[in-house]
Amino acid sequence: MSYLSQLTKLGLFDARVPRYTSYPTAPQFGTGLSEGVFTGWIGQIPPGSEVSLYLHVPFCRRLCWFCACRTQGTSSNAPVLAYVDSLRAELELLRAILPEGVHLSRLHWGGGTPTLLPAAQMRELAALVFSIAPLADGGEFSVEIDPNEIDDERLDALAAAGMNRASIGVQDFDPEIQKIIGRDQSFEITKAAVDGLRARGIASLNADILYGLPHQTPKRISDSVQKLLSLNPDRVALYGYAHVPWMARRQQMIPSETLPRPEERLDLFDTARRLFLWDGYDEIGIDHFARPHDSMAKAAAAGTLRRNFQGYTDDTSPVLIGLGASSISRFPQGYAQNAPATADWKKAVHAGQFATARGHIFTPADIWRGRAIESLMCDFAINRNELVQDFNASPAEVDALFDLAVQKYGEFVQRTSDGLQIPAEGRPLTRIIATIFDEYAMAKAGHSSAV
Repeated sequence: MSYLSQLTKLGLFDARVPRYTSYPTAPQFGTGLSEGVFTGWIGQIPPGSEVSLYLHVPFCRRLCWFCACRTQGTSSNAPVLAYVDSLRAELELLRAILPEGVHLSRLHWGGGTPTLLPAAQMRELAALVFSIAPLADGGEFSVEIDPNEIDDERLDALAAAGMNRASIGVQDFDPEIQKIIGRDQSFEITKAAVDGLRARGIASLNADILYGLPHQTPKRISDSVQKLLSLNPDRVALYGYAHVPWMARRQQMIPSETLPRPEERLDLFDTARRLFLWDGYDEIGIDHFARPHDSMAKAAAAGTLRRNFQGYTDDTSPVLIGLGASSISRFPQGYAQNAPATADWKKAVHAGQFATARGHIFTPADIWRGRAIESLMCDFAINRNELVQDFNASPAEVDALFDLAVQKYGEFVQRTSDGLQIPAEGRPLTRIIATIFDEYAMAKAGHSSAV
C-alpha cells in the first residue's frame, strides 16, 4: 500500500480535528465561570513572578474574506479610540488586583489590526501596560503588523515603546488569490513594512503564510514562499486555511469549488515545507519554521517548546492574561474568556468588572491529558514518566492510551523505552493521533481539516 493510500485509510483527508492550541479546546468552555473565579486566579499569581499579557484589538480597516477571527470593519478611528479607552479601564482593573512585582515575559498585541491605533494611542497604551507590569529582562513585546495599515509615525511609536518582535501576515502574494480571499497586499508593500521594521532595529520578525487557498497550486505557493524568503523572516507559520463558512460568514464569499482537495493541500504544504528546509530553517512542530538562531528553534531543541492560542511559543510562563473582547486567559487552574461581543465587554469593564463570560476549571485528568497532547504537538513524543510522576497520571490509563494509539495507527506511532513517539512519516497524522488523549466529545463541524 502506498504512503498516500495509508494516510487516506487512516482518515487524514476526511478528518476535522482541533488545532490543539489549548486543552480542553475552546468549544468545551462553559458559561459557569464567574468573574470572581477569574479575579481569584489573578490574586493567586505569586508576587514577583513573570506572566504573559495579550491585548486584543478586534478592528480591521477591511475584512479579509478568508479570516475566521472575531473582528469588525471600520472606516474611521472613532470606534478604535473608544475601544482603547475601554482597554485602559480594563488595565486599571488589572492594576488593582495584580500581585506585587509581577513582570511580563511576553506582551502581545493581536487582532484584528492593532496597527489601526494612531501613534499617540500606541505610545500611551504601551506606557500604561508597563506602568502596571514592566517587561522582564529578555522579555518580548510583539505586535501584529498589517503592511497596508502602517506608516513611519506608527513604526516610530512602536519602536520607541519597546516592541522587539513584529508579526506580519502574508497569506499569499499571488494577485489572483489575494483578490478571491479579499486580501490585497502586494509584495512591495510588505517589503516596505519589513524594511521599516529592520531600519528601526526590530531584529525579530515573524510571518504567516497559508496553504490550501483557492486556486493555489504548487507553482503559485512556491513563488509566494520564495518571495517571503527574500524578506528573511526569523520565524514562519505555515497554516492550513480553514474553510468554515458555517462559522465565519464572510468565508461564504469564497467559492468552495475553487479550493484544493485534501490530497492537494498536503502537496501544497510539502512544497512550501521543502523550500523552508532548503533555505536553512528548522522545522518546528507541525506547521512552524525558524532560523536556528531564533529563540523558538532553541526552545524546540531544548524540549521547552509550548503551545498556546497563538500557536507555538517559547514562552514557558504558566499564566497568560488576555484583555479585550473575546480574549482568553490561561492559568494553572483553568481558562477564562471575556465576552466575545465588544458591547458586552465594554459594559462590564465600565461597570468596574472584568467581562468574564465563559471558561473551564481543570480537572486532574485535564492537566495530564493536556500535557500529553502538547508534547505530541511540540515534540512528536510523550514521556511516560513525566505524565506519571509530574502530572499524577494513572500508569494503567497512560499505557492503555499508548496501546490504543499503536493499535489504531500501527507503524505511524511507536512505543519507546520512555513513552510514545510519532516517527517522521507519521507527522501529518499528529493532530488525529492527539485526539486519542482527548476525552471530550468533539463535533467535526467545529474544527478544521486535519491537513
